[in-house]
Amino acid sequence: MKKLLLTACMMALAMAQLSAASAEEDGFIDNRQCFACHKNQKQAFQSSVHGRAFATDTESGCQSCHGGGAAHKEVAGEENYTGPLKIESFKKASGAAEDKNRPCLACHENKTHANWRGSQHELAGVACSDCHNLHKPGNTVSQDVCFTCHKEKRAEFNRPSHHPAKEGKVVCWNCHNTHGSSGPKLLHKNTVNETCYTCHAEKRGPFLWEHPPASDSCTNCHTPHGSNNASLLKNRPPYLCSSCHIAGGHSTTGMRNGTDLGVAGGGTNAAPQMVGKACLNCHTQIHGSNHPSGARFVR
Repeated sequence: MKKLLLTACMMALAMAQLSAASAEEDGFIDNRQCFACHKNQKQAFQSSVHGRAFATDTESGCQSCHGGGAAHKEVAGEENYTGPLKIESFKKASGAAEDKNRPCLACHENKTHANWRGSQHELAGVACSDCHNLHKPGNTVSQDVCFTCHKEKRAEFNRPSHHPAKEGKVVCWNCHNTHGSSGPKLLHKNTVNETCYTCHAEKRGPFLWEHPPASDSCTNCHTPHGSNNASLLKNRPPYLCSSCHIAGGHSTTGMRNGTDLGVAGGGTNAAPQMVGKACLNCHTQIHGSNHPSGARFVR
């Protein structure tokens, strides 16, 4: 037991000496020397998640991400120096996204970040620091960060029918994993429908009578971020329904020639089934029905 303890102590000492040698070799300095110049970042960093994680390590912290500060300290103090600052910068346009992301991935390439490599954001050249303020305490990302690039989604959330994002009840990352996903459009789930069923479980089924477009993909009929039509529909009934139901039946033939809409030949009386919710006046269970007589989704 004593031999085992002695061996462990010797290994720990060797590792400490190796770590110290590596730090000296890489030009690491005490973090307090960083804060001597970067006073504005000091308080914010020390209160942040990163600051607390490195609170007991005087040679990590700043330099874990920015690299050793010795060479930087030498040139930063020179008067009228205009050359490279000899330290890793995370400012926009300061370098390639891949280089800026490398220190982040050294710690964070796991769990929710496991699919980052090859994701849409990585391939688009997005850097972690484009979205995250690494020194700021607390949650550093809001939906406004997403809307910086995805402006068309902000517009959709402002349409009359929308998911309650601007009301603060839904956020982008409820559906999307911004760090990468095995599903389409960075969705947490593998399909669109699985994602929708997270909240809309009553639409999941299985149903005795399934409506094929609904079981295929919710986005066949709905636009998920926002629409000018009720219930996030891409078009309002009966026009949405007639985009598939084009062969016979009162809901299509009569609408296309205008008789059911009260416009053919100057007529003014629309068919009752075209009023209000149109097709949905009768076909109320449009996602699917479990009623023995529900083949046409009327009950």
